[in-house]
Amino acid sequence: MSSFVAQRNGHAASAEELAPLAFAGYAHFTAMQARGGQVRGLDLHLERLRFASEELFGQALPDDRVRACLRAALQAGPADLSLTATVYSSGGEFTVEGAHPELELLVRTGPAASGPRGPLTLAVVEYERFLPTVKHVGEVAKTYFLRQAVRQGFDDAAFVDRRGRLSEGSIWNLAFWDGATVVWPEAEMLGGITMGVVRRQLDRLGVPQRVQEVTHADLPTLAGAAVMNSWTPGVAVRRIGSVSLPEASSFVEVLHRAYQAEPLTSP
Repeated sequence: MSSFVAQRNGHAASAEELAPLAFAGYAHFTAMQARGGQVRGLDLHLERLRFASEELFGQALPDDRVRACLRAALQAGPADLSLTATVYSSGGEFTVEGAHPELELLVRTGPAASGPRGPLTLAVVEYERFLPTVKHVGEVAKTYFLRQAVRQGFDDAAFVDRRGRLSEGSIWNLAFWDGATVVWPEAEMLGGITMGVVRRQLDRLGVPQRVQEVTHADLPTLAGAAVMNSWTPGVAVRRIGSVSLPEASSFVEVLHRAYQAEPLTSP
């Protein structure tokens, strides 16, 4: 049974159906890890897709239809998978809204992933994403800045806005630690699903959290930093720009414990 599946609206996608998507840039998606055919934070993934569809298309697919397409893709592969669900419009891009063309759902799977081991070093780049609250496709800047960072001897990049506030990484959310409290950066960013899962489970575990502006100048006052995305709830960061940070293994352990407390759910 192959890990690689591509389905359009719940059925195997043909080359003819996929060809137009090779050049499509007006779409949004969500990415997740399936374990035993189940995922964490399913409600948050569905909420993300609804919100982004309303923002881009003025309409959204019913949750039941999305769940059915996710199930079909999961049943076609092994129990542990990476899965991406992309919503796009049959009307394509570079068109006016018109009469609300039908929304399509492309689901593709690949081998399960767990992210890098770390600790990571992050270059600091001034960059603000367009429509930061939407996980949209075609973001060439993320890969560009990642590659630039690696050429400079870093592992990846962290973004700061025009006010100097750290927001997110190329494909990561950022989290910080002051020794007792998890600190989430205040800035315009994409709220990740893993971040949402971790935050609500930290609440249930009684771990203190707060949101505050974090600048490069604030980093020396912090006791640790980590990144997270659909691959992993926490990878330690040992340096951001010119500032070295403690690895804070206990902080990363707290993030992982919170994530594991979230129950797995079948679509």
